[in-house]
Amino acid sequence: MRSLHAAQIRAIGVLLLIMVVALTIAVHQNTRARAFAELHERGQNTLGLAESSLRGQLARFERLPGLLAEQRVIQSLMLSPRNDDLQMAANLYLRDTANMLGASDIYVMYRDGDTLAASNFDQPHSFVGGNFAFRPYFQDAIAHGAGRFYALGTTSNKRGYYFGTPIDVAGQRRGVLVIKIDVDEIEQAWASDDLRILVTDPEDIIFLSNRADWLFRSIGVLTPDQRARTEATRRYSDAELGVLAYESTQDRQGFRVLRGPGNAVDASEYLVVKSAMTQADWTVQVLLPTRAARLQAVATVGMVLLGLGIVALVGLILWQRRRQLALRLAMEQAAKDDLERRVVERTRQLHDANAALQDEVAERRMAEAQLRKTQSDLVQAGKLAALGQMSAALSHEFNQPLGAARNYAENAQVLLERDRTQEARGNIDRIIGMIDRMTRISRHLRNFARKPNQQLRPVALGEAVVAAQELLGWRLAKQGVALEVDLGPVPPVVTGGPVRLQQVLVNLISNAIDAVEDGPDRRLHLSATTDGALVRVILRDHGPGVPDSVQARIFDPFFSTKQVGKGLGLGLSISYNIVRDFGGRLSMRNHPEGGAEFTIQLQAAAQSAKAAE
Repeated sequence: MRSLHAAQIRAIGVLLLIMVVALTIAVHQNTRARAFAELHERGQNTLGLAESSLRGQLARFERLPGLLAEQRVIQSLMLSPRNDDLQMAANLYLRDTANMLGASDIYVMYRDGDTLAASNFDQPHSFVGGNFAFRPYFQDAIAHGAGRFYALGTTSNKRGYYFGTPIDVAGQRRGVLVIKIDVDEIEQAWASDDLRILVTDPEDIIFLSNRADWLFRSIGVLTPDQRARTEATRRYSDAELGVLAYESTQDRQGFRVLRGPGNAVDASEYLVVKSAMTQADWTVQVLLPTRAARLQAVATVGMVLLGLGIVALVGLILWQRRRQLALRLAMEQAAKDDLERRVVERTRQLHDANAALQDEVAERRMAEAQLRKTQSDLVQAGKLAALGQMSAALSHEFNQPLGAARNYAENAQVLLERDRTQEARGNIDRIIGMIDRMTRISRHLRNFARKPNQQLRPVALGEAVVAAQELLGWRLAKQGVALEVDLGPVPPVVTGGPVRLQQVLVNLISNAIDAVEDGPDRRLHLSATTDGALVRVILRDHGPGVPDSVQARIFDPFFSTKQVGKGLGLGLSISYNIVRDFGGRLSMRNHPEGGAEFTIQLQAAAQSAKAAE
């Protein structure tokens, strides 16, 4: 029977494990798909901007070659290509025009491909005299009336995009005028630390990129035909063409992923979003790193596993407690049965020997029954007290952040209805921060019993005050209470814990708000002074103060001067213990001019660091 029960437990355990694994896989895939979808949308936006900048840059110069080819100085040069005066006039005209238009170079070639005039005629690497008949922009302009080509200059060794147009004189095609524009400005506008923007030519070679080390490289090995076509046009002159060791794949959701060399931990991976520019025969691609998206999926899985672990832990604790209770009841019953058997046996033995002892035996039996009842009552009372204090403390500490979170959530709904998404996202971030803070508070409540001065570190008092103001801002505004803060020119740094120090400030400020909410003067004063190794934080209100008869009990647990239903009397007691754990002191007095004044005395962080050394 026992082995059958163990087999059932093992079967249930295996089934639960399979369900957890399936749930983990489903959550991971779903989160990853959503993160990749958001990443893809971001890539589409970036791709649109990059493509627009390219199109705009090309559109600026698209019609200019035809206009320049009709100028008289160019037409005259085509009629007398060997006239030195016409060549110099054309050189000067092209140089001035290039400076005015912001073009890299402008030059004129005769129908045999020889360059007759160029804007860089007076530069060390002048195009004058060079023959570029092998370039597609020259061949297309002569044959089809227009030529477009991207290449690395064979003379200047600079990248550029070439616009070629034929020069027709008296019905005859006598030459070609070419405008070369620089593309460096486009790359500078694409500067980014994470994503990659690149443009590839018809042979899938990268010639524009915000990563200089990716230029003149292909994603994947070039075929012999691709290399032959590139070498025939001398598109990249003498530049060495390389290969990026990346593998392009497509996942189950249809996203194209580019994965670099390396193992699963340090491999670089990008989500690819691309679009074809048919006008220039280019392909524009945006590569977005997927590491953050994958980490988001892993983090979500971790949160799910953590939640399942907590549920399993709670279930295990409840099962153990139930088992221990059953075992204890069985032992008590056995002990009771054994005791009753002994008493009956002993009573029967002594009944014949001494009748006088019957009264003493009866009294002993009554005392033992009363003792058992008293012990049971004490155990039950102790359990109820512990459970009551714990639930009351959690209710007190979580009530304020929950109220603030509800207020931020309601504001976020209004902001979303008004299409103020950015401000609504800020409220949601604050709600998430409060949830994290409640998680840390619950952890600190479990650690109240630890020894003082453990896990303490420097805490900026200004940051703790700002956090408390954000948490209680809605109460201050609702009650019309003004909190005046003066932490000095340089807010001090104290020794403690950031979350618990915020907890103390929230408790004290909340009590002060309650004290002045019905009074005529609703001001609160929070100040800080430094005296050597000590920092004093003083909070004063203008309320009725604390009666002298109850001041000695104000830090006792469950003691409160508020009306029924407005407090549990735990805030000051918890704050007192937190400050004492910091190695400090929390005190209270009535201010001579009215109102209550609470003083938190803490150690300065610099003095604490010296002592630790």
